[in-house]
Amino acid sequence: MAKYTVITMPGDGIGNQVLPESLRVLKAVGFNAEYIHADIGWDCWCAQGNALPERTIELLTKHKLGLFGAITSKPNKAAQAELKPELQGKGYVYYSPIVTMRQRFNLDICMRPCVGFTGNPLNYIRKRAGDAPGFDEPKIDTTVFRQGTEGMYAGVEWTNPPENVRAALNSHPRFKAFANVPGPELAVSCRIITRNAARRICTAAFEYAKKRGFNGVTICEKPNVVRETSGMMEEVAKEVAKNYAGIALWSTNIDAQLMWLNKNPEEYNVIVASNLFGDILSDAFAGLVGGLGFAASGNIGDEVAVFEPTHGSAPKYAELDPPIVNPIAMILSAAMMLDHVNEGQKAERIRKAIADVVSEGKVRTYDMMRIAGGAKSIGQGAASTMQMTDAILEKLK
Repeated sequence: MAKYTVITMPGDGIGNQVLPESLRVLKAVGFNAEYIHADIGWDCWCAQGNALPERTIELLTKHKLGLFGAITSKPNKAAQAELKPELQGKGYVYYSPIVTMRQRFNLDICMRPCVGFTGNPLNYIRKRAGDAPGFDEPKIDTTVFRQGTEGMYAGVEWTNPPENVRAALNSHPRFKAFANVPGPELAVSCRIITRNAARRICTAAFEYAKKRGFNGVTICEKPNVVRETSGMMEEVAKEVAKNYAGIALWSTNIDAQLMWLNKNPEEYNVIVASNLFGDILSDAFAGLVGGLGFAASGNIGDEVAVFEPTHGSAPKYAELDPPIVNPIAMILSAAMMLDHVNEGQKAERIRKAIADVVSEGKVRTYDMMRIAGGAKSIGQGAASTMQMTDAILEKLK
């Protein structure tokens, strides 16, 4: 009998290409699991008016562990237009299934490691200081802790707010500037932060810093302007920091932090932020270590955990044969799942195999070669999706 049961949700586009590759690697390291396919994504929306079917929720509720590929998301009008005709005009509203999943299972701790592999031609380099010739390649080992259920992605928003909402907005003195804007011309999104959720994500960041032996955690917000919500995040971070002697708390503003990425990214090992800022930060740091082809993540709650690459469904590449997309982000996400279930030695074997392939430099996908993606990239020497996985499997032997 399998020790674990994993719900596999390839989703849309290239999710169907990269997720199977991660299963090949998990099998190679001897991960004892049964895999159950579950539907999610755009086809479910078009056919059912629900991108996250209840049967998938039931499977995650039962088995607690998921691997997720990618989804296609479109603005509401485009989403409505693609519903099958008999569902149009019936009041169905498209919601991102991964956001819905996070909120349904309170997957509020989102970990996004951004780690550079030596030899990756996409790694960040900088000119050496002064008159010294050449370039430095700083060792980047950053994990962004992104609050996954609140903030700007909480989904509390309106175009043409109803009268009761409009009345509440009008009660705020700063809303006077918008008081005469016609309802159809007004869109409002709420940024929601709760103290308990802020405490959970900050505590997770400090626990991780303690485990890894890092000497600081950075809270990255914008409390000088977004005073209430960012202010609460920073206030809670200071409260949590008191419980971790020897681990400093540093504070940066989101705009300044992005500027400093080009100065000293190696100094930021653990960063914690609210939902939108964490999303921006993790993509920015991923750009320093190879881009979204190397960007893994875990969405972790008290009971359920789902692991996914942070790239999208890339529909323009989804029909290519052979597939050309880089599977490393998906494979690294599977390694994060192994860490979560205390199979850390297997996870380290995977990460070392990836590191060896990248360092050796013989097998590179199109993104690593800095060439355009498309049907011609294989002819230009780029490895296919499966060839990259084959190289990783060879290193695991």
